[in-house]
Amino acid sequence: MKKIGFIGAYDKIDLILYIAKLLRAMGKKIMIIDATILQKAKYIVPVVNPTTSYVTEFEEMDVAVGFKDMDSIKEYLGMPLHAEFEYDYILYDIDSPSAFERFNIMDANKKYFVTSFDLYSLKRGLEILAGLRESIQITKVLFSKNATKEEDEYLNYLALGYKISWSEERIYFPFDTNDQSVLMENQRVSKVKLKKISTQYKESLMYITEDILEGQETNDLRKVFKQLERGV
Repeated sequence: MKKIGFIGAYDKIDLILYIAKLLRAMGKKIMIIDATILQKAKYIVPVVNPTTSYVTEFEEMDVAVGFKDMDSIKEYLGMPLHAEFEYDYILYDIDSPSAFERFNIMDANKKYFVTSFDLYSLKRGLEILAGLRESIQITKVLFSKNATKEEDEYLNYLALGYKISWSEERIYFPFDTNDQSVLMENQRVSKVKLKKISTQYKESLMYITEDILEGQETNDLRKVFKQLERGV
């Protein structure tokens, strides 16, 4: 099982759902854990009988909402605490220092810092990493209409003094109002669909999914991606 951490104050749940959809289409068993303060997944992932905390199935993936740590999820599922989860990937949505610690994101196989360049997303996102006692390697996932060198340098400036080692790769997603409209429409019909999403957004989804797969199964991923684009 591999842990993938998506860290930041920026709204990440749609991004995580689409990456998870691709991984599931590759035959991987997936759990998404919404460990954020607002728990947006509670509102966009359909559930029959929502409670304070629950696990529901959506698009052949499990989505966990409202849990304080992994042991509480095991208890909910009736698993012994010493048992291992049988997922290939668990994707975490993290937006607080406490969730980062409680879910032990330091040990995640991949860690992504997801942000736009508004000050709230930048500063509030970095607060999550402020108390780190050891250095962390993390990849930037940047949402911006026209990503500039100055924006990236400003993020680096704000992160000075933090125990962060940025990966050389930077993954850019366009801040495109058309993509936002498509994502919202998909939310309304409770679907994760690639149709009508911009080419640049899809290319970035492909890139980050390849990174999670660590360069393996690339040809299979491209075939699956084309099938999903056609709605197969």
